[in-house]
Amino acid sequence: MGSLVIDMYNTPFVIKANESDEYLQKLLGYYKKIAQQIKNSNSLQNDLQVSALAGIMLCDELYKEKSKISQISKGTIPESSIIVDKEKSEEAEKKAKKMIEKLNKALDVK
Repeated sequence: MGSLVIDMYNTPFVIKANESDEYLQKLLGYYKKIAQQIKNSNSLQNDLQVSALAGIMLCDELYKEKSKISQISKGTIPESSIIVDKEKSEEAEKKAKKMIEKLNKALDVK
């Protein structure tokens, strides 16, 4: 069992998981990379918004990968036809940002 100290957005906490410390560090590093990409795009700077969008983007990535695996196992698409589609990924990011904007308006978050 591993543990990980997450110290982001001025709210540090510790998690414990049935994974190695090294694996947990890799996950946190990947999450931080996604969050930094969002901040670098200058579209969002609010930590809560960045965190929410990073989570949505990671869920989108996971969902797409699971869908591909499912389609391959069903024989719907050949394994050789899988190509990363940057345009679709960017479109998903835009949609996620619009959802956050609508949520913020509905919640009157500034």
